[in-house]
Amino acid sequence: MCFKVIVFQNKNTKMLQEMGSHAMDIYDYLLSGIDPRMTMYPLMQSPVAMSAILLCYLFFVLYLGPRIMANRKPLQLKEAMITYNFALVALSIFIVHEFLMSGWLSTYTWRCDPVDTSDSPEATRMVRVAWLFWFSKIIELMDTIFFVLRKKDGQITFLHIFHHSFMPWTWWWGVAYAPGGMGSFHAMINCSVHIVMYFYYGLSAAGPRFQKFLWWKKYMTAIQLVQFVLVSLHATQYYFMDTCDYQFPVVIHLIWVYGTFFFVLFSNFWIQAYVKGKRLPKQDLKRSLNGGHAHTNGKHSENGTSNGHAISKKSDSSQNENGSSILSKMKKA
Repeated sequence: MCFKVIVFQNKNTKMLQEMGSHAMDIYDYLLSGIDPRMTMYPLMQSPVAMSAILLCYLFFVLYLGPRIMANRKPLQLKEAMITYNFALVALSIFIVHEFLMSGWLSTYTWRCDPVDTSDSPEATRMVRVAWLFWFSKIIELMDTIFFVLRKKDGQITFLHIFHHSFMPWTWWWGVAYAPGGMGSFHAMINCSVHIVMYFYYGLSAAGPRFQKFLWWKKYMTAIQLVQFVLVSLHATQYYFMDTCDYQFPVVIHLIWVYGTFFFVLFSNFWIQAYVKGKRLPKQDLKRSLNGGHAHTNGKHSENGTSNGHAISKKSDSSQNENGSSILSKMKKA
């Protein structure tokens, strides 16, 4: 009997060793596909460091942070938030400029554009901005940390967490394998939208005296919807081309799914917030029932994902200073 048990244990041990060996073979195979030009940038040698950062982020925002703040008053981070938001505006402007100068305004056709794998100045410039785009998503993890420290627990939704954790993880693989080409279109458009979004959040965080400059806040969701339409349309053309030498079709498939998925989510938000008025402040909803236009006071605020973005702002001035809401929870698409 003991002999049979030993044989069974040996078989299980051998099976586990084989599974581990196969797993390492797959891991090594995946790493071998990384663009060698990308490995010179921080956090790009393997997905381990990046995954560890995202796991620490999840641990803090879901467990450690709420417990630290449980018996404390919300932190007042007005100056930090203003600086943070306008810094991301500047960074997003720079990223969009670099995408344009690295191909989209020079050699790209805006249709089937393969990744330039050479070491030409333009190609290496595209690699750099692709990495910078991904790294900006690591910076934007601060969106959720601000929520935790300010005890805005209602804004830390599943969609917000998904956008700020899983999406940067997938983007890491995208820029590692395909830094440039037609797959970079969605990154350029995403940063273009973030220029507008973070500018809004920065002004909103500055306080009530800046509210007169935010008359366009109700169009934030529409801007997001336009982003998803552009991204999906650009990816869709791939399926109607007779030939296309873009090297990573799976990136196009994921971008198309991503754009369509978030278009549906944001369309639903638009209907709920502006058509049915379910997410409007109470006084605006009452005005709507009395024949007013509730949508004129529909607001947005930020997280930034998923993102992700749709912003819903309360009428009191303290919320104006927060500069965050539902739209931003769905941030950064």
